[in-house]
Amino acid sequence: MENIETRSLGYEDAEVRLLNNSRTVEGYGIVFNKMSRLIEGRFYEVILPEAIDGVIEKSDIYALLNHEKRGVLARSTYGVGSMKLQIDSKGVKYSFEAPSFDLGNELVEGIKRGDIRDSSFGFTVDRNGEKLERRSDGTYLRTITKFNTIVDMSPCYMGAYVDTTVALRNLDEFKTINMDLPIDTEIKPIIGVEPIIEPIIEVPVAKRNMSDREHYLRCENRKLKQNVNDKLRN
Repeated sequence: MENIETRSLGYEDAEVRLLNNSRTVEGYGIVFNKMSRLIEGRFYEVILPEAIDGVIEKSDIYALLNHEKRGVLARSTYGVGSMKLQIDSKGVKYSFEAPSFDLGNELVEGIKRGDIRDSSFGFTVDRNGEKLERRSDGTYLRTITKFNTIVDMSPCYMGAYVDTTVALRNLDEFKTINMDLPIDTEIKPIIGVEPIIEPIIEVPVAKRNMSDREHYLRCENRKLKQNVNDKLRN
């Protein structure tokens, strides 16, 4: 599957544990409305609760160990299976019985020892399921408003791998599209409305999908800047 991203939750959010000294494993794979740490030194990320609406029912989700494909601990196929998923005000909680083969035993022992306490999840974002905006400190905020699918929710050892390739590619596209903004301050009164300065734009986005108003303002920005430059040269 293309465009799969992975994220990990620290133990404070993931809360991975065994219930009542049994083999029932429980933890959070996704947390809503919480600002992530600064990712790749470039952007923060927030997941809105509505991002998961209807997604579990169309996703085939595996429980792996440490996000590795060396065995399946449990599975939720379109909302049904050996892994139970529950959505609450905090996020998406998973639970399952650790299987009795080696991988399940490793998981149980790792949780008991405190070696396994984080979670990781793999996902894809809907084509129009994210927004980007520039923050005043020069970093960016990525808001996920709609997942396309969830691929896995996995207990993991500390320091699980995080893949941000898709997010960084979309961020670069966003910056490229907005590289000609803002307009010079002395030109503002000529347009008669506030110019667009680092707008929130759904990505991925093509220029042909811009609203008429946005397209008009961008064209005016370019024309007016050119007029000022021409006057200065004359």
